[in-house]
Order: sequence, then structure tokens, then C-alpha cells
Amino acid sequence: MSVATEQEQVVSELRAADKLLLTTHENPDGDALGSLLAMDAILKQLGKDSCMFMSPDEFPLPWEYRGLQFEGLLGAPPDDVAERTIVFLDCGNIDRMPVDFLQADGLHILNIDHHHDNTRFGTVNLVCSSASCTAEMVWRIAKELDAEITPEIAKALYVGLVTDTGRFMYENTTPVAHRMAAELIDAGVEPHKVYRELYEDLPFRRLQLLQRALASIQRYDGDAVTIAHLTKGDYEETGALETDSEGVVDHMRAVEGTRVAVLVRELLADDREGMRKVSLRATDGTVDVSRVARAFGGGGHPQAAGFSTAVPYPELVSQLRGHVREQLSAG
Repeated sequence: MSVATEQEQVVSELRAADKLLLTTHENPDGDALGSLLAMDAILKQLGKDSCMFMSPDEFPLPWEYRGLQFEGLLGAPPDDVAERTIVFLDCGNIDRMPVDFLQADGLHILNIDHHHDNTRFGTVNLVCSSASCTAEMVWRIAKELDAEITPEIAKALYVGLVTDTGRFMYENTTPVAHRMAAELIDAGVEPHKVYRELYEDLPFRRLQLLQRALASIQRYDGDAVTIAHLTKGDYEETGALETDSEGVVDHMRAVEGTRVAVLVRELLADDREGMRKVSLRATDGTVDVSRVARAFGGGGHPQAAGFSTAVPYPELVSQLRGHVREQLSAG
């Protein structure tokens, strides 16, 4: 089925549904959060009974998303969840929202996503890997639904667009992405204000945590692999939150000679003892980091992916280097 046909089907489903529940993946990024907020506002504008769900474990959200307002967000399923159309946004695999009620049989699920490795878990799937972000897909859907792009909706979509294209610098930045940005600015987005919220005016503890990460950097395999490591002690001594590591991996990505940048950070929750979160970034097309992430049960994009693991750090580094070498030698 073509993407155009899939979009027609999803638009028809959204028009027909009276009650919907919207959600996204765990550890949501700007595209996930922006798409969620925008779709909820679009559906409410059309008179739908729409609600958003995210696990309370996701809060506090990263500092840069403090300008997004999630009024009415649910942390538990509504009593009528079985009667609602479930809309997943920016989620490549249903296991990336690990809550029991969303794993139940018989749910009617619309799966709207741009990840190339999406498992197409929905009853109805709209997967467009050529879209710059899921927010771009929501923008297109809004047009099909004849929804007004209000300043509120425009800002949410712009956050998704800016963050997933790396401020319009990643390879997924297309002419459509720039046309979308122009329309959103016409609709009321203030680019400098959004930029300040996302990338500046950050708490000092973030700089301290970044200092720890940069001091830990090791380079391997002719500098092709650049890895930083954050421990629980780094967070405790700086007073940083887990979400304060957002963006750290991009500093390694910018280093000359790097093909793959990696940030490994220890998770702080007591029930995640021994677990590590790994963020991967590729600098060009020679390594598909989503393939590396999938080998550890994660996923993502060819140039940005991640996973969680209990593999001890030295062994993890060895395995990561092996996966990268395998792709580099095959290329």
C-alpha cells in the first residue's frame, strides 16, 4: 500500500472516530512530544473527545521542553480506553511504550510514524520514512482534515521539526521541511523564542554534566568511534537529572574523524540498577546506527538511535566497536 493510500486511510479513521487516546514512545523527544500535542489540539479543534497518555515515569521531561504545556495529560488509562481509537505517534515499536493496557488484544490502533524500521504494529499503519519527522506527517494530516494551524499547534509542530532535523542540519532536512517551517512561522511561531527554549537558558548543572562527559571521552578504531560515559556519581555530584544528558552525544558527533558517536549513561532509578542507556549518532552514511541499536533490542534512525542494556561497560564498548567495524568493513 502506498504512503498516500495509508494517509487517506488514517485521515478517514480520524474523521470517523469520536473518542481517541494519543500516546508516543518512552523517553519522548521533541518530535514525539510536539506531534502528540499538535495532534491532540487538532482533534479537539474538530470536536473529538481526545486525550493524551504518558507514563508518570517520563516526568520531569527534559528542561528544553518546559515551554510545552500538557494540560489534561493522563498518567493512567481512562475507564473507557477499550472504546477509544488508540493513536501512536513517532513510535517505531509498540514495546517502546511498555505499559500493560496498550499491549492488550483487541485495541484499534492507528500507527503514525516516520522510522524506517517501524514494525507496523497498528490496525492501520501510516509509515513514511521519507518524512523529516512525525510532526511533518501530522502537519500533512491537519491539512487533509481542514484544521486551522493555530499558533499553539504551529509551535508544537515546529519543535518536532527543529529537533528531529537537528536545527535543519541533518540529512533528513528536505525542501518540504523548509516549506513546512515557513508555513509554521506564518502561523505564529517565533523561531528565536523556540530556539532559546530548546537550546539556551539551560541550568548550570547541564554544563557541569557535559564537562564530566567530555572528560570521559575515549576514541577507538582510528578515531572512528568516539564514546563518552556518565556514571551515577556524575549525576549525584553535579545535581543533574537524567534528562540533563540530552544533547551531550552531539558534541562527540562533531569531532573530526568520528563516524559513530556514543553516550553511555548509567540509569539512576533503583529498579534500573545495573542498566545503561546508550545513545548513538552517525556522522555520515557509512554506518547505520539503527542496525547497531536493533542488535541490542533498541531502534531508531540510520543516523540517530538508542537502546538500554545491562551489559557491563567494558563489554558493551567492545560489542559496539565490533558492530561498527562490521559495517565499516562491509562498506
